[in-house]
Amino acid sequence: MSNEEKLEQTEVVEEVTAEATAEETTEEAHEEFEDVAREKGERKQRSRRKKIETQEEKPVSEWQERVVQIRRVTKVVKGGKKLSFRAVVIVGNQKGQVGVGCAKAAEVIIAIQKAIADGRKNLINVPIFKTTIPHPIKGVSGAGAVMLRPAAQGTGIIAGGAVRSVLELAGIENILSKSQGSKSPLNAANATLDALQKLTPFSDVAKKRGLTMAELLN
Repeated sequence: MSNEEKLEQTEVVEEVTAEATAEETTEEAHEEFEDVAREKGERKQRSRRKKIETQEEKPVSEWQERVVQIRRVTKVVKGGKKLSFRAVVIVGNQKGQVGVGCAKAAEVIIAIQKAIADGRKNLINVPIFKTTIPHPIKGVSGAGAVMLRPAAQGTGIIAGGAVRSVLELAGIENILSKSQGSKSPLNAANATLDALQKLTPFSDVAKKRGLTMAELLN
């Protein structure tokens, strides 16, 4: 066998071995890719399970927040004007507790968070009698004035704006209202809160008169 034939045979052997090694490397790479894909799929499934478990474990809060107004306000300072946002938020649990919060901040989200915290600090207890209020009442706050009257079953909440939000989150289902003063949401909400705070439950009146609830309500 000549030298040229030997060279040709060696070249053929090298090509065959190179192809075989290439096929082996591609197969190994494919297997590694499949393993990585499986691991990623398992991780995603684990994360989904954890999210579902955490959502199930988290207790649902009974408190509800409702943003009534967001205003852009400015304050004149030495260097010019300072821009900020004011948020008015109503907080309640629809079980006789409600509050109004107002706060300012440089960002809207922070202002809402501060207003919610302020509303929870200023909660009041509302005496509810058969899904309505015990007696007519009028509340005043600044230039705002709101008149509230009890209503029969099925009437609903006859109110609008901030007054409706306060009454809904307080848990009142049937009531008549009339705004008689300023149309500002903050004044209207505070006036409604003032009226609800002035309400006297029938149990207190019965104790003062020395009667039972049945005798008082006839």
